[in-house]
Amino acid sequence: MTETTQTQTMQMTPPGGAKPRSPEFRLAADALRGLRQDLFHDAFAYRPLPRMRVDGPLTRRLPEAIREYVAWTPHAVVGAVGLLAMLSAYFGSDGSGDFGTLLCCLLVLIPVLLTLVRPVGAFWFSMAATPVVAVLRDSGGDRPWSTGSFVAQLTVLTVVALRTRPRTAAWMWALTAVYGFLADSLSSPGHFSTNTAPLLFVSALALLVVTVIHIRREAEQEVTAHQSETAHERSKRTLLEERTTIARELHDVVAHHMSVVAIQAEAAPYRVENPPPELEQAFVTIRENAVAALTELRRVLGVVRAEDYEAPDAPQPTLADLDALLANVREAGLSVEKAVTGAVRELPQGVELSAYRIVQEALSNTLRHAPGATARVEIGYVLGGLGLRIVNGPAPAAILVKSTHGAGHGITGMRERVTMLDGEMTAGETDDGGYEVTVFLPVPLPAAEEIG
Repeated sequence: MTETTQTQTMQMTPPGGAKPRSPEFRLAADALRGLRQDLFHDAFAYRPLPRMRVDGPLTRRLPEAIREYVAWTPHAVVGAVGLLAMLSAYFGSDGSGDFGTLLCCLLVLIPVLLTLVRPVGAFWFSMAATPVVAVLRDSGGDRPWSTGSFVAQLTVLTVVALRTRPRTAAWMWALTAVYGFLADSLSSPGHFSTNTAPLLFVSALALLVVTVIHIRREAEQEVTAHQSETAHERSKRTLLEERTTIARELHDVVAHHMSVVAIQAEAAPYRVENPPPELEQAFVTIRENAVAALTELRRVLGVVRAEDYEAPDAPQPTLADLDALLANVREAGLSVEKAVTGAVRELPQGVELSAYRIVQEALSNTLRHAPGATARVEIGYVLGGLGLRIVNGPAPAAILVKSTHGAGHGITGMRERVTMLDGEMTAGETDDGGYEVTVFLPVPLPAAEEIG
């Protein structure tokens, strides 16, 4: 036990044999370090007051020419308060001479204006100018702050607190209190009436309001950042879910075709009487490659399936199933019509499935966001691809209510499908207040048509 205690004591002893510092000492050292950082380090650094933002709910309604001037409102308010402090110093002067009166006016005006460019330096200037104004105005009255110095010091504390962090404002208030109490103790008792307590009380109220403003502003910034992060994560999650859905559907489509290839390759030799050995071996090779590809496909894409996911029993939908989809949409209350142009032909199953899903999502968005509107689905079979256009008109004014259903990222899924097929897509509002989705999915021409 003795050896253990001695070892722990030696480990707690700082290097060099110095005595450990008490918590009170460390607290005082941290406080002095904060004071030096807030009020002494780069105290007169140039930090101009930025212009006010004019994108608020009220300012954005003003004309452009007026908004240019409204942006300078904070500077104008500080200048007006500086003039008020100067007038207070002028009318509170004891008439000691024109130069003394002018100097008092400048000494209370300069620190207020200095808050616009050097906020911490303005505090030190105001503290240094206060005793000078008190000496020039020595005919009695309130001490240690004259009327002009009172207004200037209160303005400087408030403006600098708005422009810095609350800890800096607390240090300035504490130094103001120390100066006030020292000036009161050094003054002749009964000769002057002190105004230290009123200044500290009013400035404390102002700093409290400023602190509440700072807290509210930080809370709004945190909420905005959280909302932006949440929206980004929701969009990312929706994109990943859509990619997972596409991967599942791709797995089903390709697996079906590879299974058909393997079965046909296995059955092909039995359809030919006395096939040559070379042909039999070729079909065996085809079947083996198809089975290997199918196994690899299931290994790679099968991981995207959820544990409770079951492959659909029915074939994946194609454009031939659009009539059933439109019938269901009409039963839900959406008036929709279909128009087909060009020579209808069978397209690759991936293109058919993606086209069906895009039309389905576009009509679902119409039901959610424009209930009661009319929609039109246009399908164009063109040379080298498939064109889609889904457009809906504006919702009737009587039931124009913004929907709160869905994650709001249906367009993301459609773009993902189009990108997968190297297609092009545009989506946006129409001139009459509706919405339009236009898609082109390229389809390579068969080799026979290319040769012809």
